[in-house]
Amino acid sequence: MTSRRGGFTLIELMITVAVIGILAALAFPSYRQYVRKSNRAEAQAFMMAVAARQQQFLVDTRGYAPTLAAAGLPTPANVDASYTLTLTVPAGATPTFMLRADQKPSQSGEPCGVLTIDQTGTKTADLPGGCW
Repeated sequence: MTSRRGGFTLIELMITVAVIGILAALAFPSYRQYVRKSNRAEAQAFMMAVAARQQQFLVDTRGYAPTLAAAGLPTPANVDASYTLTLTVPAGATPTFMLRADQKPSQSGEPCGVLTIDQTGTKTADLPGGCW
């Protein structure tokens, strides 16, 4: 009598590895898109917080904070890794500000492009609709 040992054949293992590879190849682009959307949402939430803080700063000092540091809002590390934030406060009789978020290379492929918000709460993006 011959006894058969339990286990998998090489062909079965190769088929399993191939199926896992195909599933990973299909899932990875969706995962990257999810990460980009998540990074954009975090940046937008921070930008909204900056706009709210700027309004409070205006009430307290009759002008907008010229920098994020002056507003007392350090940029979170996860937002800083994906976007470059630029706060512009022009000199003039009417106080205004514009906060701009430019994508870094780690955020490439994000269709919304540059995100902005101003003192009136107007939000814009390179891709109109759906980004905010």
